[in-house]
Order: sequence, then C-alpha cells, then structure tokens
Amino acid sequence: MTAVTPDDSRILVLDDEDTIRTLLVRILGRHGYDCVAVGSAAEARRRLEAERFALLLSDLRLPGESGADLAAEVVRDHPDTAVVMVTGVDDRALAEEALEHGAYAYVLKPFRTNELLINVAGALRRRALELETRNQRERLEQTVLQRTATLRETIARLERSEAEARRLREETVRRLAWAAEFRNQETGDHIARMSLYCALLARLAGLDVEHAERLRIASPMHDVGKIGIPDRILLKPGPLTPEERQVMEAHTEIGFRMLSGSGIDLLDLAALLALTHHERVDGSGYPRGLAGDEIPLEGRIAAIGDVFDALTSDRAYRPAFTPEEARELMQANSGTHFDPVLLELFFAAWDEVLAIRQASTGGRPELALVTLPRSTQ
Repeated sequence: MTAVTPDDSRILVLDDEDTIRTLLVRILGRHGYDCVAVGSAAEARRRLEAERFALLLSDLRLPGESGADLAAEVVRDHPDTAVVMVTGVDDRALAEEALEHGAYAYVLKPFRTNELLINVAGALRRRALELETRNQRERLEQTVLQRTATLRETIARLERSEAEARRLREETVRRLAWAAEFRNQETGDHIARMSLYCALLARLAGLDVEHAERLRIASPMHDVGKIGIPDRILLKPGPLTPEERQVMEAHTEIGFRMLSGSGIDLLDLAALLALTHHERVDGSGYPRGLAGDEIPLEGRIAAIGDVFDALTSDRAYRPAFTPEEARELMQANSGTHFDPVLLELFFAAWDEVLAIRQASTGGRPELALVTLPRSTQ
C-alpha cells in the first residue's frame, strides 16, 4: 500500500454495530490510517465539527436516519472530507442514491480487506486532487486580483494619449500573454502568429478594420489562463489522465475570470476568446459544449488561427506538420471542429497565410505586419 501522510490519514468510522466498527478500525489502522470510531450520526456530526477528518466511512443504513442524507450533509458542510459508504444491501438504487448525495464510493458487506482499502485509497486520492485544484484556484484568484488591478490602472492611465495608449495597451497584453506561453516553454512566436492569422480571417469574414485590429491585439491572451495550471500538468511530456485533462481544460474559464468584468472593450474581447477558443462547432468542445452559431464569431476565428499555428509548430511530443499537412488535417475536421465557412475563407487566402508564417521566421513575427499584401493591412 502507498504510504499516507498525517493530514491524509484521519478517518471517521461510523457504524451502529460495535463489531463492524472494531473490524474497520483494525483493518485501516494496520495500513497506516488514524481512525476514530463512532456509533451514531449525531456523534459523527459532533466530531466533524470539532476535528478535521480526511474521510468519513459510514454505514448507509443508520438508526433513525439515512446514511445518504448524512453524506449529503457532510459534502455540504465539510467539503474537505471525502465520504465512502458501507452497506449490507446489494441494492443499485441505494448505491446510486449514495453517489448522487456526494459519496465517492460504496463498499458491500461482508467486505474484503483489499476492496475496502482500494475504495478508501481511491477516495482519498480524488479528495487530494480536488483540494489541490481548489487551493490552486484560490491562489490564482488572489494573484488575479492584484494583476488585474495593475493592468486596469495601467490601461486607464494610457488613455490620456490615444496613440500612445494603443501602442502600450498592445504591449501590456502581449507581455501578459507571453507570461503564460513562457510557462509552457514556448516563445512569443505562437501568440504573435496566431494573432495575425485571427486578424486576417476577421477581415476575410467581413469584420471592419477596427474590430479586426482589436481581435489582433486581444487574441494573444487566449491562453493566459494557463498561468493557473500546475506545472506538473502543464509541462507533462506524456498523455494526461482524465483528471489531469479536466484541470488543463480549466484554463479557459480561469482566463475568462482573469479578464472579464473590467468594462474595457479590449479585455472583454480577450475574455471572450479565452473562454471560447476550444469550443467546437459540433458541440464537442469545452468548457461549455457550445455548438454552431452559439460560439461567438471571434471564438470560431481564434480556434482556426490557434490550431493552424499549433500544428505547424514543433512540440515536445511531435515535430511540426508542414502547412500543407496542417491544411489537410483541418479540412478533415471542417464542420466538426471548425466553422466550415471560416475555414474555407482562411485557406482560400493561402498566400497571405504563408506570408504571415514566412515573415515570422526567426522570432520576429511582428514583421509580418509589413510584408502582408495590401488587402490584409
């Protein structure tokens, strides 16, 4: 068995049968868990109010009340405590009720030692991941408050001079976006190229020049939420587990929370891009599973620019695809991942797309601004 730390080892055992309580405490104690045994829900509540427990192991059927109801109460009032139910009745409806009320797992009596230990360890691992995610989110929120206040103050000050404000606002956005990219061990090339692809496609889609320019400036912040993703997940060289994937996907909503609510058009647009650039037109994307026109036009544009540059860039787990290979891969996903009309417009402007890529070679993607044909300026 994996060793447990003192913070993870405290288990409150609740069963109205003394022999069962004694057996559970003996088994768990032999494997490093610090157990406290109680015989009633009322006593369990008192101990939970007075002490910290990593897990409540409770009988499903208790004298005078339901263990499932107690599980729901513990999940609500003691969110740091995981719940595993023990029952002597092999009833799927009861098991589903317990899980719906927030229990992590349930064990049937008479239970086998390995079955009990596996369910307890699994519940504690899930609890640890949830606590880590919650703590990371709380730390991020504090950082966000500080950084957002600074960013808003900077932008407000720059409004004194419109021309200077435009230049410095873009630089502020770019540098904050680069902060996320550097954590991901990449250069600023990706965000700069991606922003130019977005501006090109915005103009091709009929957006006015001013709107397309705002999209160019805001789009580098699409992945700023990665600032809140733990390094062990963000920098993992191999495939992510489903739990890790869930944490990684949270970067869209983290970025949205960082950028939204300022009342500044540029940041509001950046927040929209952060939230929607991983949505797919068939509804299989994240975080909200939007489909078709439910996805804002800017989000559908950003998805194309982001994926094209990602495919044509080297990654730790694969070399870059050629532009032609990337085009074929993306066209195969037209109507599922990508808006088919926008994708057709993007690849119909193939020379302009290649001009952006070629002009950005050597770490100076901003040079693409002066080498694109006049139609894209």
